[in-house]
Formats: sequence, structure tokens, C-alpha cells
Amino acid sequence: MEDLKGLGHLFACAFLYTFATCTVIPSITDVTMEALCPGEDRCSLAIYLTGFTQAITGLGTFLVTPVIGNLSDKYGRKTMLTLPMTVGIIPLVILAFGRTRPFFYVYYFIKMFTGMFSEGTMQCLTHAYVADKTCEGRRISAFGVLSGISAAGFVSATLAARFIPSFLTFQVAAAVAISAMLYMRFFLAETDGGASLADESCRLLCSSSPPSDADSPAKLPILGKASSLLDMLSLFRSSFILSRAAVVAFIDSLGSSGFQASIMYFLKAQFKFSKDQYADLMLISGVAGAISQLFLMPVLAPAIGEEILLSVGLLASCANVLLTSIAWSSWVPYFSSSFVVLSVFLHPCLRTIVSKRVGLNDQGLAQGGITGISSIASIISPMLFTPLTALFLSESAPFDFKGFSLMCCGLAHLTAFAVSVAMNNAVRLSKRKFSGSETGVV
Repeated sequence: MEDLKGLGHLFACAFLYTFATCTVIPSITDVTMEALCPGEDRCSLAIYLTGFTQAITGLGTFLVTPVIGNLSDKYGRKTMLTLPMTVGIIPLVILAFGRTRPFFYVYYFIKMFTGMFSEGTMQCLTHAYVADKTCEGRRISAFGVLSGISAAGFVSATLAARFIPSFLTFQVAAAVAISAMLYMRFFLAETDGGASLADESCRLLCSSSPPSDADSPAKLPILGKASSLLDMLSLFRSSFILSRAAVVAFIDSLGSSGFQASIMYFLKAQFKFSKDQYADLMLISGVAGAISQLFLMPVLAPAIGEEILLSVGLLASCANVLLTSIAWSSWVPYFSSSFVVLSVFLHPCLRTIVSKRVGLNDQGLAQGGITGISSIASIISPMLFTPLTALFLSESAPFDFKGFSLMCCGLAHLTAFAVSVAMNNAVRLSKRKFSGSETGVV
């Protein structure tokens, strides 16, 4: 595909990195439970530690990611990609040596700090790299393919976790993570910061619609590179669409962070799920997401537009979480995972909306800003949902509804959907005004 020329090595890096980090996900809940509460199906300590880790990592991501994104605008995407891909190896190596309680606590504290540099910056920098290599009109398809490749890595990792013995899982993950970092250093080419797309004829050729007020790049005030957080705030306040996109990112992340932190403990307490069931569930979600992003999204995006697809993705996320929260049988979570076919549209569309509304020299800052804003929700989410999850999974719950915290997460997705609809109305109104001014209509 001509649009994706030059992105093959980035896709390979994204696949390998995702494979390494996701191979351990089905096992980590069992490892945590065995280290902290051996022989039990419920463990409040594990839930609270997971929430605390998420909050600290989210705080670090909020502070670090905009800075790394801003630095990548100046020093290059490949240069800055070395940081998250290197530090992400360390926690995997620790559990590769042992999974007893001492090793787990070392892993826990190291993971908390390395996550600040790896979880958000990898996503930020890969999207900025894609933005450097593609024109505006075709960027949503490229973002969708990047997400699809990552989903394919997730599927492959889940399949591997299903068949790899537990005692080898972390060794395999560490080896693949090291391979991903070396592959990136040897084969990935540095971008030109989008300079090749600066030519107006190229931009007009690639653009699927004429520029409008809603599509014009936001103007970033000239601030020092060291004040990346101020740059980020100025950037998102400079445009109504950017500010609404930031609100959507925050509220959606609030719900998704709470859901991710609670879902495995909920399924373990409600249906006694273990590693194999988690892997099966993730496999269904991963296959559905990969197929949708690689084949369905490139067809729908040009026809419908990223704003509408964003709302569709948010509504599907809401349906998935709410249905899971009231699961009355073990097959219900598997069925609700089918909504991933639509919910995976969410993040590529949000990234595209932001990318189209900033200049070529601010892609790293903008993508880092969205990641940083989402990470703020990762700080707040554990404070809200971790106590709820622990309470309603305990014997002292005020009423019998183990999925109550998940339902609250679903309501957050519903709120983000409402904000996205208001944002879409503003985009359509702006484009209508632009079209009217072009034709002389007042």
C-alpha cells in the first residue's frame, strides 16, 4: 500500500513490542494473587496495589510523555523511542528470574517507575512517526493500520501465553522485548519531522476535503522547550475541537482505566477465571480488533469520517463494559467482547482528529499531550474505582452486585460519547460555515 510506504519497520517494532508486553498479561493476575494471597480467589491487597501502581504510573506518564513528545519534535522520533523500548525490558527480566514474593515486590516497584517512561511514550512516538510519514487525508487509515498491527501483536501474544508454560512466559517476553529494541535501533529510519509533507501540492493531493476552520492547524505560542506542560495546555486551549478531544480522552480513559484495573479480579471472583480463561477472552478481543482496524476501518473512515467513527467507538465501549458488569453467566464476557469490533475505532480516530489540527512541527507534543491527559485519568481512576471494586468483591458489600464498579466505568464511556456528539456538531457547523463562505452564501 503506497500510503504506508516507509512504515514497515515501525509496524514491525510495534508488533514485537506489543507481543512482549502483552504475553505476560494473562499470567500477571495469577502471579500477583499467588505472591500476595496464595490459595485465595479474592485479594483486596492485590486490587489496591494494582490501583496504586496505576495511579503512580499515570502521574509519571502525565509529566513525562508531553516532554518526550516535545523532545521528539526537536531530536527525532527514533532517538526518543530508544527510551521506552529499553526501560520496558527491565520488569520482564525481573520476573524471568523468579516469581516468588520478593521478586514480585521488586518487579512491582520497578514496574511502577519504568511504566512512566514506557506506557505512554511508546504510543505517543509511534503515532507521531506515522504523522510524519503520511498526509492528512490518509492519516486515519495509517493510524488504524498501526493500531491493527498492535492488535495483531496482542493476539499473537495471547495465543503464545495460552500455550507457553507459565514458568517460561516471562523469559520469552523479555527476549522478544530485547529483540524489538535492537530491531528498532538497526532498521528503523529517522523521520524528517514531516518536512516531506510540507509542500502544499502534496497536502492538497493527499487531503480528502478542503481545509476549513475546524481543520486548520492550531497555532502554538512560542514557549521554551523545557516548559512542555505549558506548551501542551496552550495547544489544547487554542482550539475548541482540540479542547473537546482532550475532554473525551480524559473521560474515556477514566472509564477504561477503571475497567482494566478491575475486570480480571471481577471475573476471578464471579466465575473463578484463571490464566487460560483470561487468554481466551483477550484472544477474542484481539482478533476482533485486529480484523476491524486492518480491514474494516480503512473502508469506513474515508466514507464516514473520523468524528462519527469516534462516537461509534465510544458507544460500543459503553455497551461492552455495561454488559460485562451485569454478566449472569461465564459466557457473557465472551459475548460482550464482540463489541471490540467497533470500540477499536476510538483511539485511531481521536489521534487523527488531534493530528489534523496541529502543525507538522507539533505532532510529538500533540500526541504526547493526548497521552498525558489520558494518564491524568489513570491517576484519578484508581481513587474512584479501586475502593469500589474491593468493596463490592468483599463479604461486606452493601448489596450483592460484584460488577457495580464496572457499571460506573460504563457510565464514564457514556459521558464521553455525549461530549463527542457535541464535538461532532461543532465540526459540522464549522465546515458548513466554510462551505457557505466559499459559495458566497451568508
